[in-house]
Amino acid sequence: MNSWWIPVLGALLAAFSLFFGWRAGKRQWLLNSLPTSKTTGVFIGMTELKGTAEIEKSLISYLSSTPCVYYHWTVREHWSKMVTETYTDSKGQTQTRTRRESGQTTVAEGGEEPSFYLKDDRGVIRIQPSGATIESKMVFNQTCGPGDSLYYSHGPQGAIPNSDHLRTFTEYAIPLHEPIYVMGQSRERDDIVAAEIAKDTRAPIFLISTRSESQIVGGFKQTFWWLSLTGLICIIASILIRDKYLGIEFSTDLIFLVISGLSYVFIWFMGCGWILYNNLVEVRTRVSQAWANVDVQLKRRHELIPNLVNAVVGLKGYEQNVQTELATLRAQLIATPPGQPGLDFAGCLPKIHAVVEAYPELRTNDSFLNLQKQLSDTEDRIALARSYFNDVASFYNARIECYPDVYIAVLGGMEAQPLMSAESFERSPIDVKLAA
Repeated sequence: MNSWWIPVLGALLAAFSLFFGWRAGKRQWLLNSLPTSKTTGVFIGMTELKGTAEIEKSLISYLSSTPCVYYHWTVREHWSKMVTETYTDSKGQTQTRTRRESGQTTVAEGGEEPSFYLKDDRGVIRIQPSGATIESKMVFNQTCGPGDSLYYSHGPQGAIPNSDHLRTFTEYAIPLHEPIYVMGQSRERDDIVAAEIAKDTRAPIFLISTRSESQIVGGFKQTFWWLSLTGLICIIASILIRDKYLGIEFSTDLIFLVISGLSYVFIWFMGCGWILYNNLVEVRTRVSQAWANVDVQLKRRHELIPNLVNAVVGLKGYEQNVQTELATLRAQLIATPPGQPGLDFAGCLPKIHAVVEAYPELRTNDSFLNLQKQLSDTEDRIALARSYFNDVASFYNARIECYPDVYIAVLGGMEAQPLMSAESFERSPIDVKLAA
C-alpha cells in the first residue's frame, strides 16, 4: 500500500516550521545583539533606542482626535450575498445548494507619518518613519450603521455592492509622549552634526514599536520555540500516522521513530549554531565598522587643518608652537589601535581657541569662523565615533563571554576587542522646540 507521501508531508511541514522558527530566532538574537544607545551616543550603523515619541507640531488623528506623532485609519464596509452552486453528491448525482458569503472591504483609509523625535534623558534624535515596520496602538475602533453620524462624516457617501450598510472604523496611532522602542540604521543628518534613524535597504530590520523590548523579544522567542516544537511533532506524527495506515505495530517502528526525532534535533542544533555564529560575526563586523568611522573622521580633520594653518600663517607674530602642534595633529590620519602606543590627541579645539585668544581679529574673519565651525563639528564627530566604537566593542566583549556564545566564539577564533581611550566631550544639544 502506497504511503510514502505521509512522511514526506511531515518532513516538509517540519522544514517549514524550522525555517520560520529560525527566522524568528534570528530576529530575537538580532535584537539581543545591540546595546541600547543614548540619543547623544548614536553614530552610523544599526542602533537600538528607547524613549518617548515627540514632535515639534503635534498631529491630531482623524478619528479619535488623539495628539500623536503618527496615525493610520481605515474604514471597512461589511457585505454579504447569497451564492448558488452545483456539486456532485456521494451517489454521483448533481445537486444545487445555496450558501451565504460575507466579508469586509476597505472603502477608505489614510494617515500621516512625518518625521518625529525620540527623546530620552540625554536629548532627542530624529526618526524618519517612512519604510519602517510600525507597531502602533489602537486608539479607535467602532462599528456603526447609517444612523450614526460617523458613518458618512468620516466615510464615503456611496455604498459598495451587496452592502450590509455596516461600517467598522479603526485607527492606530503613536500618541504624543508615548514610550517607544526603535531599532534601525542611523545616518548623519544633512542640516546639523547629528544622527537620525531612517530606512536603509541594507539594514536587516527597521522597527518602531509602542511595545517594550522585552515584549518584542519575548514574541520572537515564543514563536521560535513553538515552531521548533511543531516541527518535531510533525516528524513524529507523520511516522505514527503512516504506521497506523499500514498496520505496523508501534514497537516495531520505534527505532526509526527515534532516529528521525534525533535527526531533527541535530539539524535544529546545527541551524541554531549557524545563526548564533553569523550573529556574532555581524557584531564583530559592527565593531570593525565603528573603527573605520573613527578613521574617516580623522581623515576629515587631516584635510581641514592645512586650511586653518593657511588662514592664520600670515599674521604677524604667529606662534610657531601652535603651527607645530597642528601639524602633529594632522599626522594622526589613522587611529592608533587600542592597547598600542601612538598618536591619540585631545583634538584641535584647544589649539584653535589659543590662536583666537592670541589674535582677536580672527573673530571677524568669516572664512576663519567658517573653518573653525567645520573643525569643531569634526571634533564632535571624532569623539562621537570613539564613544560609539567603545559601546559596540564593550557589547561584543560581553557577548563572547556569555553562554552559549562563548563556545561559538572559541570555535570561530573570536577574541576580545581592546577599547579606545576616548577623550571626554559634551555634544551640543539639538535645538528643537517640541510640542507640549
